[in-house]
Amino acid sequence: MARRSALSIRIVEGRNLPAKDITGSSDPYCIVKIDNEAIIRTATVWKTLSPFWGEEYEVHLQPTFHSISIYVMDEDALSRDDVIGKVCITRDMLAEHPKGYSGWVSLSEVDPDEEVQGEIHLRVEVLGSRRLLCCTVLEARDLARKDRNGASDPFVRLRYNGKAQESTVVKKSCYPRWNETFEFELAEPAGEKLCVEVWDWDLVGRNDFLGKVVFSVQGLEAAGQEEGWFRLRPDKSKPREDECRGSLGSLQLQVRLRDETVLPSHCYQPLVQLLCQEVKLGCQDGQVHLVTLLDETTTAECRQEVAINLVKLFLGQGLIKEFLDLLFELELAKPCEPNTLFRSNSLASKSMESFLKVTGMPYLHAVLGPTITRVFEEKKYVELDPSKVEVKDAGCSGLHRVQTEGEVIEQGCQHLQSYLGELLDAIVKSAPACPPVIRAAFQQLFRRVEERFPQHQHAKFVAVTSFLCLRFFSPAIMTPKLFHLRETHADARTSRTLLLLAKVGRGGDTRGWWCHPGGVFGVPGCFPLGRAGDVTGDAAVPGGLQAVQMVGNMEPAAGRAKEAWLAPLLPALQQGITQMKAFITRLVGMEEEEEEGEGRPPGPPTAVVKEGPLIVHKMRGKGPLLAAAAKKLHFCLTGEALSFGKSPGAEHNGAIALADILAAEKVEEKSFGSAHVMQVVYVGAGGQQETAYLQCKCINELNQWLSALRKVCVNNPHVLRDYHPGVFRGDKWSCCHQRERTGLGCDRTRHGVTLQDWSDPLDPAAEAQRLFHHLQGLRGTLREKYWELLRPEGAQNGPQGEGAPLPEGLSRLFRVLGELEGCHRRAQPPAPPAPALLQLQT
Repeated sequence: MARRSALSIRIVEGRNLPAKDITGSSDPYCIVKIDNEAIIRTATVWKTLSPFWGEEYEVHLQPTFHSISIYVMDEDALSRDDVIGKVCITRDMLAEHPKGYSGWVSLSEVDPDEEVQGEIHLRVEVLGSRRLLCCTVLEARDLARKDRNGASDPFVRLRYNGKAQESTVVKKSCYPRWNETFEFELAEPAGEKLCVEVWDWDLVGRNDFLGKVVFSVQGLEAAGQEEGWFRLRPDKSKPREDECRGSLGSLQLQVRLRDETVLPSHCYQPLVQLLCQEVKLGCQDGQVHLVTLLDETTTAECRQEVAINLVKLFLGQGLIKEFLDLLFELELAKPCEPNTLFRSNSLASKSMESFLKVTGMPYLHAVLGPTITRVFEEKKYVELDPSKVEVKDAGCSGLHRVQTEGEVIEQGCQHLQSYLGELLDAIVKSAPACPPVIRAAFQQLFRRVEERFPQHQHAKFVAVTSFLCLRFFSPAIMTPKLFHLRETHADARTSRTLLLLAKVGRGGDTRGWWCHPGGVFGVPGCFPLGRAGDVTGDAAVPGGLQAVQMVGNMEPAAGRAKEAWLAPLLPALQQGITQMKAFITRLVGMEEEEEEGEGRPPGPPTAVVKEGPLIVHKMRGKGPLLAAAAKKLHFCLTGEALSFGKSPGAEHNGAIALADILAAEKVEEKSFGSAHVMQVVYVGAGGQQETAYLQCKCINELNQWLSALRKVCVNNPHVLRDYHPGVFRGDKWSCCHQRERTGLGCDRTRHGVTLQDWSDPLDPAAEAQRLFHHLQGLRGTLREKYWELLRPEGAQNGPQGEGAPLPEGLSRLFRVLGELEGCHRRAQPPAPPAPALLQLQT
């Protein structure tokens, strides 16, 4: 059984930010910290006070986290980045909003005295015979870094009953160990508070506040002694001026917390078997299918999440082809028009979108990657709309002659045709590279639509392209950063080129529409755009989206663009129609490969989970990796090992078996002068514990590597519970100054902190738990909807369903849900005893 929390974060946009540069603008980006640990950095949006990011993440972490802070920063090339402001959301605030915390939040000024972190280990006891209050300060961990060397010089100040005492100063450590005892005469009555403050000692200037703990010791006399780790808190006692609140701008956020208790996988087998049986049975005349009930009772806000859970569940069971085919059959049984198939927010549309992203991202990268890279690198000025042409941006055609508007448009048309030709060529040639499971899904969709609309030969092409082009390729072209095709957002010029490329690739009007790739709050689709966050529906279809119709209709009229200035591209578009139809015909006509087990995605043993260059920092140790002194090597993580070589494709110099990895954690900035270093602790060839220090290029890459390593090692039986965030130099650890090299670590490992990614391995138990939670909340609604759908039209409402027997599938579902509910009740741990030493909020 595992208890964990999933934190969904979407940073939409900012507005009215203050100017930090001399140009009167800023270059804003966001840093997301969970309990003061940097987890995410958004891309920088250059030269704007109203940036749009549209980035979203899901972080899996331990349920004991306390808060999430989002810092808005201004990037500077020649100096330290400026802090614009921050937003802090506590765990308690998220718990009060089970459907998510959403909206505009004003930025507040960053107060150094509130930027505290870490914990302190104390033992407090009452010596009754002597009427003494004794407090032993043992150690602290993960204190805030206040000095330029990336550390602090902490000491402890204790105050009780009007008296104060101080510990010694531990130099250059955020993991200090004191082991000092302080005694105070116990007050009568024992109503006084014990205040334990941690400070950073500075030779010049005032000391920096690192946090404090305030206790009520009234209950301590009966218990005698209390020991534990206590979270340091900011000083809230001093007055706070709110003059800056609102003047720093605001941030639009969507944050949702989901606490989960995942039972052992065997507990979910009855639910999984029931769902699989319903899919295998398929549609039956006169019966209301369980999937139909699920579609009808799931709200639009939840349908995306339910769809992706179902897709992953049936992928793991090898029934994804049957599940999607059932959805296609149920959707086509509804009244619908051939030209508007799968345009709604139905479970079928959401499931197919989710399926493409879960199984098709490597394919999408292979097809679109080269063209997207070329557009970013060439930075050509492309504009076809005469009302938007700016000749000054286009440059000169000769020595001193500025290009005319017509020349700019002609040149832009040539660039666009070149990009479009390359893109269509890549798509047409990609049929053999398309994953077999995706080809099989499109084959079924093609066949189902052909059977449903035999008189409309274009409809089957519309159905395929509505998913592949409209909801998968086009969003990735317009926003490659959100599909991991690029690490940064496109600048204004490149964005316009990508928009036109997606536009002519779809043949429709995309003005006033924005693209959202999905993940936590959605999937690939185009949304209406007033301001960037004004989303009214992720399945709405702009301007007819003529390209989808063009590919299917194959008529000259289908090539008519809404804008006259797209006319020069019509010959290329008509050629693209022919190419796309040939591609779809080939895609759905190819023989299915690996029929047995094709519903499952490629297995992880040989699949590359993550790869890329990392800098190896040499430390004392043996082996080929530890002997490489500050050398850049190419690392490749698979389901078997972390291997490394001189370059991609080169022979591997060595490897660390996943079974030998004990921990993957961050390293203190002061250790190597970089905040982007991780350590991989593993068992070496001689059976001794070794550590490899690997430097990444940025905070996002660091967290992605850590997340990937933790996921593939999740079942390792001998993982460490503590580690040293520093390095062992000379005769001691740089973090805690401990002199024993093999001693216990001074900080806790974070095996459970990971980032969700499209390449994550399937977790059937987690998906089943989420489906159980959703179905449990629909028990009454499912019953009502069943009788509503079964009742013939025009029949009077009455007690038809009350007391009447339910179908076997629905009755069995209710029994399974009841049994699972009982398992959860039995798995709940007993409430911990109340602490004798009461920590007070300050």
